[in-house]
Amino acid sequence: MKASILKKSLISMIDSKIPVFVWGNPGVGKSSIIKQIANDKNMEFIDLRLSLLDPTDLRGIPFFDSANKSAIWAKPEFLPNSNSQAFGILFLDEINSAPPTVQAAAYQLILDRKIGEYTLPINYAIVAAGNYESDRGVTYRMPTPLANRFVHLDFELDFEEWKSWAYESKIDTRIISFLSYKPQNLFTFDAKAKEKSFATPRSWSFVNDILNSNLQIEFLKDVISGAVGKDSSDEFMNFCKVIDKLPNIQEILEAINTEVPTNNSVLYALCTGIVYALKENSSIEKVTNILNYSLNLPNEFSVMLIRDLQKEGVEIESSVSWKSWVNANKFLIG
Repeated sequence: MKASILKKSLISMIDSKIPVFVWGNPGVGKSSIIKQIANDKNMEFIDLRLSLLDPTDLRGIPFFDSANKSAIWAKPEFLPNSNSQAFGILFLDEINSAPPTVQAAAYQLILDRKIGEYTLPINYAIVAAGNYESDRGVTYRMPTPLANRFVHLDFELDFEEWKSWAYESKIDTRIISFLSYKPQNLFTFDAKAKEKSFATPRSWSFVNDILNSNLQIEFLKDVISGAVGKDSSDEFMNFCKVIDKLPNIQEILEAINTEVPTNNSVLYALCTGIVYALKENSSIEKVTNILNYSLNLPNEFSVMLIRDLQKEGVEIESSVSWKSWVNANKFLIG
C-alpha cells in the first residue's frame, strides 16, 4: 500500500494497540513513516534494532534478591518504565534480521506485552518492520507463531507521494526536478545486482545532505555515486548542468519574464522551482501570474505544475485566471 494509506492504517493499529509488521524494500522509508507518526501524535518513540541484540539484552540479567531469596530479572534500561502512563511506540526494527534466539525472546514481549519480570506500559503500541527475504539482506524466516501475532502491511513506494514528502521536507529542487524527469531513478535496487550503492528514497536524502555540505564541487560526482550508484549519479550531474539555463523564477512570479524554455530537463526544474516559490509566498497576484504563464507551457507541464501546486495546498481556484486555465486544459484533466 502507498505511504498515505499505510500511515492511516498504522495510526488505526497503533491506537488499538494491535501489533503490526511493516514489510518493504530497503531504504524506502518504513522507519521514517513510523517515527513521523510518533512525532505527529506527540508519542514517545523507542527504536530497537533487534539484529544488534542478544536474547539477554531483551530479557535482562538475573540478580539475587537476598530479601526474598530469589532471582529477579533486571529490565534493560532502553525499555520504557512499566508504570509510565505516557503514550508511545516500541519499534522493533529489522526483527526478521535478528537471530532466531532473539526473535524467540521478542515473541513473549509481542504476545503477552511482557518479558521476564518486565511489563510493557499500558499505553504503548508495538510496531515492527523488516525487509523481504528476497532483498539480499541477512534475514531469518519468521516462525509461524510469531508471524501470526502481527497484522502484516506491505509498503509500496509511490513517486507522487514521495514528491509531496520531498517538497514538505525541502529536498533540494535539483533532486526533485531530476526525479520528476526520470522517476525510475528514485529506486534502482536489484537484489541480483552486485553494486554496493543503489538509489532509494533514503540514499537520495543522503544526496540532499551532500549537496548542502561544504564538499568541493570536483568531488561531488564520485561521492554522489557512492550514495545512489554510478549510473544515477552520472545522469543527475548531467541534468544539473542543463538546468543552469533555468530562467529567473522570481521574474516569472512577478510577470517580468514570460520566457518558456524548450528543454524538457529545464522545464521539470522550472516547475519544481515555481512550486517551492509559491509554497513560500502564494499571494493571489503571483498565483494569477503563474496561471497565465502556465498557459504558454507545453500542456503536460502545465497540468503537472498546477496539480503539484494543488497537492501542496496552494490556493489557485480563487484566481481570476483559473477558469481560463481549466478551459485551456480540460481535454487533459477530464
